Amino acid sequence: MGTSHARHAALAITVIGAVLAPVSPAFAVEAPPQVDLRADVNRDGRVDVSGVTDTDGEDSWAPGRGAVFLPNIDDDSKRCAVKGPGGKQLPDAKLAACNDASDAKVNGADDLADLARVRSVPMAKLPATATGTLRVVNGGKNTRVFLKRTTGWALVTAKTRLSAAELRSGAELGVESTDVIRDSKVWDGRAVIRLTVTSGGRSTSDDVTLRVAPLLTHHHLQNAQQLMVTKVPGKDDYARRQQAFVKGLAAEAKSAGMSKPLVTFEKYGDIWAQDFVEPGYVSMAGPGGRQQVMRVMLRSAQADRAAGRELFEKLRGNGVGVVQVSGVRDSEEWTLNSMGNLETIPPYSQGGRSFPAGRIIMGERKDNGSKPAQAMRTLLKSQGFQDPLLLDTSWLHVGHVDEFVQFLPADTPRGWKIAIADPDAGLRLLREAKAAGHGRTRMFSVPGSKDLPAPKETIDQALASKWLVADNTMAAKRITANLAVLMRETGATEAEVVRVPALYTRGTGEERGDSMPRLTRMGAGQAPDAVREYGQQKELSQHREGAAVAATVMTSAYVPGAVNGIVLGRNRYLAPRQWGPVIGGKDIFTTAVTAAYTGAGMKVSYLDDWHTYHVGMGEVHCGTNTLRDASASWWKP
Repeated sequence: MGTSHARHAALAITVIGAVLAPVSPAFAVEAPPQVDLRADVNRDGRVDVSGVTDTDGEDSWAPGRGAVFLPNIDDDSKRCAVKGPGGKQLPDAKLAACNDASDAKVNGADDLADLARVRSVPMAKLPATATGTLRVVNGGKNTRVFLKRTTGWALVTAKTRLSAAELRSGAELGVESTDVIRDSKVWDGRAVIRLTVTSGGRSTSDDVTLRVAPLLTHHHLQNAQQLMVTKVPGKDDYARRQQAFVKGLAAEAKSAGMSKPLVTFEKYGDIWAQDFVEPGYVSMAGPGGRQQVMRVMLRSAQADRAAGRELFEKLRGNGVGVVQVSGVRDSEEWTLNSMGNLETIPPYSQGGRSFPAGRIIMGERKDNGSKPAQAMRTLLKSQGFQDPLLLDTSWLHVGHVDEFVQFLPADTPRGWKIAIADPDAGLRLLREAKAAGHGRTRMFSVPGSKDLPAPKETIDQALASKWLVADNTMAAKRITANLAVLMRETGATEAEVVRVPALYTRGTGEERGDSMPRLTRMGAGQAPDAVREYGQQKELSQHREGAAVAATVMTSAYVPGAVNGIVLGRNRYLAPRQWGPVIGGKDIFTTAVTAAYTGAGMKVSYLDDWHTYHVGMGEVHCGTNTLRDASASWWKP
């Protein structure tokens, strides 16, 4: 090759090399930063920033996968006031307005544990001039984000900037919701958090999606941990009987293995502890996969029921929040909004639908179209897990589902059975006793007192009464129809039904024309005047109004309702003492009820509630409430 040609070739190579060679930093166009924001998508209690376990599905959410954060509505440091200036009573709205999410601070280590973590993958090679910003692009009205800094946890605002050093080491965020989901059409509980990093005039972002944990009610496969009951002060006959009930309940709880003392409501005198609150919970995976659980007391949709205030005044605190609904219409029947009218079917799958956390049942009056408050039903349905199933309770004076059905843990493929009241079995017991020559035996063996005489009617008189047989024939048909709904919805078979002898009666003793005392649902025996008056004004009067209601026979338990008791454990059940006819030294109803539960694998004990709750149209379950274990993952079957 000649010199000239060699020079040209060398020049060409030099030019090509110059084109292909890396541009010096002074002239380079900086590549956009690679942002990667992550949350606990697989729900193992940690955010994986080094692997890929938390990358699949970070932009979506499903019942079995997706990041979860808590509604931070407890009061870990007990900072919320329960009284106003001068000791005046705070309005309900102000009581409910205060919780850990009502301020913009992290209130100590316990409050910090309620925050879900979100992390950014470290960006080690980021230039010193880079900055980051955070924004909640969806759900911001109900979501609060904190950034961990060397000085502590700082609230993220529109002015917050992350430094290059923070982005290089990886940012850690804490996320809380300021409320539960109230109406999924307004907010479905999702929050989308966006991290944007800007460097060299170019910006890139990454999003991660979280959903607030659903507010769930307990079911009977969750172990009972603590019982709640109202304790009536005083020394009159009723107070002494009710205090004896509380003492007996404490003994039963201890016998069942519960180490925690009873929670006693003592301020407002409302003896129906089942009715003004439904214990629930929210949870998310915490460190080590252990559930971070917050109890949530769901107040009944009865704003004028003062006892619900004690949930805020006494129970709200570390790990315990309270939720109340608003917007309840005056036309919505008061008694159907009691929480004795809310029970939960244990977990099941049927017909392509799965309820891993169980499913709520509530009673409605199909005869006049009355249903539980729309605001409450909307809240419950909006959680997306326990879609309420309505049963017909038109035939019941009080109208609560706990008066005729409950669910028992059992060694079956689904893990539970349906316990159902059986009026046909109750009538059969009386007819068999009469046929055996015991018709003159007193119907009830409960002892009387000067103020509360014992019922005097006999088995013969009960069977010959104007209403008893007709009432229970009707009740049996209504119960059968409701059972058919439950079996269809759950897939339960006849072998998974426990039939418990029961008897019902209409209205009051005056209406029945017999001697058995019947008072209102809210008042029993010598209960405080305020309690009796409250019941007379609310429970009794409201559902007697209207021709449609008047045309329907409404009943309550004649013999104490055995299904209206407490599942204390997997094999322990507490029923109201039956006080039925005693023949051959044995109460025939106690014997039959015990046989029914024993056949279902339950050990039965009994607690006397005749003068304290039964004559007030309620039983042991109506007068108590139960806090249950919520440590299991709600998204797993």
